[in-house]
Amino acid sequence: MDDNCLFCKIIAGDIPADKLYEDEDILAFHDINPEAPLHFLVIPKKHIIGPGYIDETDQEIIGKILRKGGELAKENGHESFRLVANNGAKAGQTVFHFHLHVMGGRPFSWPPG
Repeated sequence: MDDNCLFCKIIAGDIPADKLYEDEDILAFHDINPEAPLHFLVIPKKHIIGPGYIDETDQEIIGKILRKGGELAKENGHESFRLVANNGAKAGQTVFHFHLHVMGGRPFSWPPG
């Protein structure tokens, strides 16, 4: 847990979030600035800075995040969806706690821009 991390504060309950799912390992909640009709984040409760900081001990939890992101998208009526995980400021990461964006409900282009 990082005391200065926005997502760690959400996990701790210090900052409210519109939660979709929570268990002992992960938390899913709606993005406060959605880029699509469906846009939520799935995060580990363990503080991992970003995809470039995942180590062997994190593989299971990252797999769980991917699986749960897809399940939640489908449960919310979206068979087609995009998964995004940014690493570093130049890639668009603004909160330095691993998070998977799950977005659906509109067409997406490639490359993402």
